[in-house]
Amino acid sequence: MEGIYLMTPALLILAITALLVIFWAVPVRLWVEAIFAGVRVGLGTLIGMRLRKVNPAAVIRPLIAATKAGLNLTISQLEAHYLAGGHVDRVVKALISADKANIDLSFERAAAIDLAGRDVLEAVKVSVNPKVIETPRVSAMAKDGIQLIALARVTVRANINRLVGGAGEDTILARVGEGIVSTIGSSESHKAVLENPDNISKTVLAKGLDAGTAFEILSIDIADVDVGKNIGAELQTDQAEADKRIAQAKAEERRAMAVAAEQEMRAKVQEMRARVVEAEAQIPLAMAEAFRQGNLGIMDYMRYRNVQADTDMRLAIAGGTADGELRSEEN
Repeated sequence: MEGIYLMTPALLILAITALLVIFWAVPVRLWVEAIFAGVRVGLGTLIGMRLRKVNPAAVIRPLIAATKAGLNLTISQLEAHYLAGGHVDRVVKALISADKANIDLSFERAAAIDLAGRDVLEAVKVSVNPKVIETPRVSAMAKDGIQLIALARVTVRANINRLVGGAGEDTILARVGEGIVSTIGSSESHKAVLENPDNISKTVLAKGLDAGTAFEILSIDIADVDVGKNIGAELQTDQAEADKRIAQAKAEERRAMAVAAEQEMRAKVQEMRARVVEAEAQIPLAMAEAFRQGNLGIMDYMRYRNVQADTDMRLAIAGGTADGELRSEEN
């Protein structure tokens, strides 16, 4: 008897542990909720979810919401999506919202959108209630050289059929910005753009910029257009400055060539003077040689001296010398 009494606390602990394990493995409360909500699910199915490492509440509660909303979904579909790493609750809410908004959205497509990394619930909301995307400030220049800075608001609606593989908001913004730049750039005057900014939205909208994207563009509204710099005048100023520098470089080149030519001329004059001095130095020698050979007499020499004196007198009266003439020619 003492052994039985001693074993009773141990058996009690084992019994409590076994009950806790059973209650963990068998979510009775969740099973009761499903039964009262009209969802047929067996305890064996719930135990199997535990063994497959599936959170029963993450599957059963969305199934209850879908059943109450009138959607025909199965436990196998939701469990398979859970095991694939999807968001079961988000997909079910998206299906309920789409059904209430009369949007044709199947479970397979919603699951594919969710597994592709897109928020399917947000996509359904944007499809029902379009949202506005504001572009960054886009700068463009009209043909008259005036810069314009435009800000646009793009109203888009999600295209459920193109969510898988379709481009996102960044592509829409890039295409709209490109359309604004090309439209302003093709305008003859910036005044025409300021007078009718809606022409930009009409032209851009007509290009079908939502092709291949996950959205459908409903409208493009130009929120603001500001006048920027006079790009044309700045370009002309820069061109004039460049032409000025080229002209200055060419003028400097011509001046350098003129200086070089002048220096070359001075060198030639110096060479000529040297030759004249050299020739003059040969005169006395030639006269001496002529005296020795008898080709020059004393009277001839006196006449030469008289001519030289007469020449010096004439130069003195004129205010110059023979060297002065050479220097004037050199200058």
